[in-house]
Amino acid sequence: MPRAEGQKGKILLLLRILERYTDEEHLISVPRILELLEAQGVPAERKSVYSDIQTLQELGYDIVLQRGRCGGYYLASRQFQLPELKLLADAVQASRFITRKKSDQLIRTLAQFASDWQAADLKRQVFASSRIKTMNESIYYNVDALHRAIAEDKQVRFVYQEWDLNKRKVARRGGSAYQVSPWALLWEDENYYLVAWAKGQGLRHYRVDKMASIALLNAPRQGAADYDPKQMQDYAKPMFQMYAGPVKRVQLACDNSVIGPMLDRFGTDVTVTPQPDGATFHLYADVAVSPTFYGWVCGFSGKVRIVAPAEVKEDFCRTLRSLAAAEEAL
Repeated sequence: MPRAEGQKGKILLLLRILERYTDEEHLISVPRILELLEAQGVPAERKSVYSDIQTLQELGYDIVLQRGRCGGYYLASRQFQLPELKLLADAVQASRFITRKKSDQLIRTLAQFASDWQAADLKRQVFASSRIKTMNESIYYNVDALHRAIAEDKQVRFVYQEWDLNKRKVARRGGSAYQVSPWALLWEDENYYLVAWAKGQGLRHYRVDKMASIALLNAPRQGAADYDPKQMQDYAKPMFQMYAGPVKRVQLACDNSVIGPMLDRFGTDVTVTPQPDGATFHLYADVAVSPTFYGWVCGFSGKVRIVAPAEVKEDFCRTLRSLAAAEEAL
């Protein structure tokens, strides 16, 4: 037959049909393929469809023919398998720093990698208790700007914000801008953080969703001597809820029942020493000592105690006495 308008793109359209309308549970026949091509203004013959499918197979596409009464073709392998897409969709839905609007957009994008039937599964609702979706759409532009600054070796200037009692974001330091050298972006405790070098302070971290008016400066980054990319994966390990503090080697006395939460928090490379009583163990870990660390210890209702160093134990006891006194004064 003479070459009709649109024939040049027929093989690509055929691939799109297989991606959208087929999976292991949904096969497509050649007559149905011809109908869909015709609907797109691309008439074709059976022989050309067989030839195009063979060409796609030779190019590496895993197109399977299942013979029989209800047989047909289907695309067996994709760039993402359905369990992988579901995992990504769940992570997007549960992520606190991604707004609900952006979550919906991202999941629609992920659905394009699945068949129509698989895409319906991705739209299931993920209920994540205690996860509050951010309302700040600008975080995506912030992340992009910070990645550019790191790639282009530039310092950045920004205004850092915090919440007030009226539930509005207000600038810290009276609106005075921060100027830092960005070195890495870190995702911890369901938030994005910028790890940057600040003059006179060394490496610090800042919540990306609290940064506003980010500007890239024509000044090279500083602090290279303080930044070690190999240590970034452990940057937040000593901290609790990203609260910084003096890092100390802390010895904790723990009930055997909390070994799971301890290893979840500190990892399996920490030193664990079972005690002669058979009911407790001692754990040694580097900890950024802060009020959030003390609160974390209290959350175990006496099953975790600070043994050493003495100054950390004494400061913890002072904190507890101060809290008790404050409660009695109410």
